[in-house]
Amino acid sequence: MDNQLTHRGQSKKTGRSRTKKLLVTGLPFLAAGFLIAAGINGIHPSFAEDITNGPHVTTTAPSSMPSSFAELADKLSPTVVNVKVVKVEQAGFQGPNMGNDPFGEFFGRFYDGREQSPKSYRSQGAGSGVIISNDGYILSNNHVVEGAQEVTVTLANEKEYKAKVIGTDPKTDLAVLKIDADKELPSATLGDSDQLKVGDWVVAIGNPFGLSHTVTSGIVSAKGRVIGAGPYDDFIQTDASINPGNSGGPLFNLNGEVIGINTAIIPQGQGIGFAIPISTAKPLIPQLVSNGEITRGYLGVNIQDITPDLAKALNVKDAKGALVADVVSDSPAEKSGIARGDIIITYDGKTIKDSRDLPAKVAATPVGEKVPVTILRDGKEKELTVTVARLSSDGPQFGKTAEPTKGKWGLQLHELTPQIGEQLQLKTDQGVAVVGVEPDSAAAEAGIRQGDVIIEVNRKAVASVDDVMKNINNAEDKDHLLLLVQRQNGKFYVPLEQQG
Repeated sequence: MDNQLTHRGQSKKTGRSRTKKLLVTGLPFLAAGFLIAAGINGIHPSFAEDITNGPHVTTTAPSSMPSSFAELADKLSPTVVNVKVVKVEQAGFQGPNMGNDPFGEFFGRFYDGREQSPKSYRSQGAGSGVIISNDGYILSNNHVVEGAQEVTVTLANEKEYKAKVIGTDPKTDLAVLKIDADKELPSATLGDSDQLKVGDWVVAIGNPFGLSHTVTSGIVSAKGRVIGAGPYDDFIQTDASINPGNSGGPLFNLNGEVIGINTAIIPQGQGIGFAIPISTAKPLIPQLVSNGEITRGYLGVNIQDITPDLAKALNVKDAKGALVADVVSDSPAEKSGIARGDIIITYDGKTIKDSRDLPAKVAATPVGEKVPVTILRDGKEKELTVTVARLSSDGPQFGKTAEPTKGKWGLQLHELTPQIGEQLQLKTDQGVAVVGVEPDSAAAEAGIRQGDVIIEVNRKAVASVDDVMKNINNAEDKDHLLLLVQRQNGKFYVPLEQQG
């Protein structure tokens, strides 16, 4: 799906839109992408209380389908702002030395030896934001303000203020701005997106295409959407119309509470927009205000989902939890006793459904906190305690090697010599190198690639081709293998099944 998604933005350099893989819904200088994450260290209680307990705008939800959103829009529009940004960029035009440009010689006549270095120009962009405190704090998208030299906020009453970027977090695509107004401002109430249900009515207010305070409505189409943005993907999908300029604007429920920050759409589709859940943003805001950035928790494990094939190979009943493919040396995970092959099923009392569940929960944990973790090891549950620390491409090409060993699984293996290790750019000399994979074989079907290194076969370490063959021959189930594979510096489990 990620090849269908594109960042949306529009700068006023040429008046034309530029697109990337994910279409962010502002009119800014395009950001490369964004990730979802969380962190709650350094919260200022007074600020957090102001967000939840201050005199915010709110309404009462109707018991049935609303006949009109007019009252809701009238009350909430004053909390939504237009965000204009100015960025100084370098022009791409280089003067007369333009290589094979057929017009280079013609335009070069007008330079006459004058300065040929790139010229700078002012580029403008725009997005939206929502006022989250009466003293002028505003929540928006990072990609709206990233790299901006000037930021101007326009209120619903058309008053303009210079804004200061207080804090940004590219991983969540969130930013907090601050304006100094001459009076208290109407602010929105931050709701609980965890309580949101698919099919609930939602209202988006923003500034699409520079058209101030446009109101659209729709429903929540899905929750927990993974759109290829990163390990913290957890987007709300909605069919409420979201367009360029909506970036950073709020998605409201019918109680008038912010339940999301509008961020992206699929340009090829209609009625498919994405918002960052407000439950992701809320714990970040105090850190962004106090520190300007986010401090995240760190566990030190490489994890993967448990597919049905892996569950069968691991002899576990449910394909739930996060499978530990590797543990970083001297990490909190290693110190707590977490080992490769463990399945993390709960973290801090919360169930881990899959590998996507764990990173956000770890990232949201304050540094230094002791957290209970339940693992499944050899079919038995075990309780551990981890002290959370602070979080600080193409495979290589092979030349010819000695005669490889090839078996019924379609693997061509070779001892991991220093020369092959250097070609693989590995930091380890343990394992056996995969120097070839037969097309249409079990190994190819499972995704094994040339350049992978097999670390374990059926949960037993291997240091030579003989070790691999011995483990295969000694296996009780001759038609299934479980390999631990290292690809560059990451490890993961791969189940193989003999083709009939």
